[in-house]
Amino acid sequence: MPTTTDGATFSGNGSYVVLDFGQEVGGRLTFEIDSTVSASTISLSFTESPMFISPTESDDSCAMSPDNNLDGILSIPTPLGVNETFTQTDFVTSLYASTGDVPVTISNLTLNSTFMPQLDDLTAYTGYFFAKDTSGFHDPDFLTKLWYGGAYTVQMNTIDVHQTIKRPCPTPTGINVWPGDMGISTHTEMVSTFDLGSSKNSLLVMFSTQDPTTGALQYSGPPINAVGSDTYISWSLIGTHTVYLYTGDLDFVQQVWANYTFALAFLQSQVDDTGLMNVPISFSNDWGRVGGQGHNSAANALLYETLITAAELAIALGNTSLAEAYTANASSVKAAYNELLWDESAGLFRDNDTTTLHPQDGNSIAVLFNVTNNASQIKSISDGLTQFWTPIGPLSPELNDTIIPFIGGFELQAHFIAGQGERALDLLHREWGYMLYTNLSVHSTMLEGFTANGSLGYRAAAGYDFDYSFTSHAHGWATGPTPALIFFVVGLTVTSPQGDTWSVAPTLSGLSAAEGGFETGLGWFGANWTLTDNTTFTLTIDTPSGTNGTVTLPAAGEVEVDGVDTTVNGTQLDLAGGSHVIILQM
Repeated sequence: MPTTTDGATFSGNGSYVVLDFGQEVGGRLTFEIDSTVSASTISLSFTESPMFISPTESDDSCAMSPDNNLDGILSIPTPLGVNETFTQTDFVTSLYASTGDVPVTISNLTLNSTFMPQLDDLTAYTGYFFAKDTSGFHDPDFLTKLWYGGAYTVQMNTIDVHQTIKRPCPTPTGINVWPGDMGISTHTEMVSTFDLGSSKNSLLVMFSTQDPTTGALQYSGPPINAVGSDTYISWSLIGTHTVYLYTGDLDFVQQVWANYTFALAFLQSQVDDTGLMNVPISFSNDWGRVGGQGHNSAANALLYETLITAAELAIALGNTSLAEAYTANASSVKAAYNELLWDESAGLFRDNDTTTLHPQDGNSIAVLFNVTNNASQIKSISDGLTQFWTPIGPLSPELNDTIIPFIGGFELQAHFIAGQGERALDLLHREWGYMLYTNLSVHSTMLEGFTANGSLGYRAAAGYDFDYSFTSHAHGWATGPTPALIFFVVGLTVTSPQGDTWSVAPTLSGLSAAEGGFETGLGWFGANWTLTDNTTFTLTIDTPSGTNGTVTLPAAGEVEVDGVDTTVNGTQLDLAGGSHVIILQM
């Protein structure tokens, strides 16, 4: 098929051209049809992975099929019109094929990216991260690329509610709200674009799905409208607190409060005389794992966090008695969790009280949400989770032959919390290093999941009908490193709404320097640090005036704050907002 700068001419049936956009893209395609006759026909196909480039079928973004061919091709009707436009969700390559016996010429193909339409400039991030990976990893820019890859993934997941696939298509898995995924992606939004309006809209959708009789929220929003997940109900409630923490929007909390408390009452109604929630099979759906029923550890860790954050919201709304009740219930859950599920011999929590399985999700989430009792328990969990590691990430004990970046994002944070920064970076190199550089994927956004041998057969035997082409290559739940690099490596977090109070607690992790920051409604929060000769740690902090924060230094030693020798109680000191330079001689 001849191609020139003036266009491409398809000589006849079977001729085709493949366009590689070089990264994950999506949006409205426009091209000009320069020469045609009434018998001319062409078709379009799309794929994320180069494995599925084909003139006769697309990868299956609509629904799964073991034949990898449900999506088929987009046939352009005849007679061909001019300036035809077509909208397609995520893809990297598009293929244009002639399906007629006479020539047709097309030219001037353009792609208008329609994701995140509220931004005029998709590169205008409100946050940033930069660090050289000095650990010996093959790409010294890996950490920075990974941060922006996560940010871009969530941007691609943010669409106009009316902007979906413009062709007959079963309900695509990705084009609706999944509140569990938001347990990662909302934090990614916050540190990269501060686009919390999208998360707020998504939560409003979830509260609109509430069962008026039981109070249960749906597992997902429309068009799928999946039901039956206690964990995803918890994620909707936790997400409400997350949006409030980052925006300070108490009106939003007040707007959904009746629905929120009704949904939480539904979850609490499942707590039995053990003190734990006894998840019925009908509400045991989760991220795709099996065995989520009963006194499930992940579900109860999420219930604990839901109650803790619910108490904070109740206080913000002036309801101290309700806050006290939620706090008391949370304490009961935590006590029962440790009594019934802790396996001292393994140094890990069990999946429930009737199994010997030690889950990745329940243990990671328990550390993240402080369901543990002490630091030695946290360290034990961090140590124990490494038994599931492979060269390309942890194999989930909860789902056979599965490496799941959603839960990997929680495990990543658990290792940081345990003070195991170098272990956390090792996990990044294995799991996300594989995702970012494998030629099976897109080198720009994050995979939904993969298998022990690195294939795209994520959940092949567990709901995806052995359709390797159905696996998503731009999945917001896989972007855990983007917020984690800010929260733990740079060490910067907000501890009250909008960052009225904040914390800076860098984890060195074997690096020599890191910097980054984000914005909230109060202004800019930034930090950067350098470590010289493993003895001199220099930290620069910039936070809004009128705020207050706590700095936790990586070690004890002689401390200078803004040029003045300062006595520090251990490794912590309190600072008012503004610009500060701290020098620690270790």
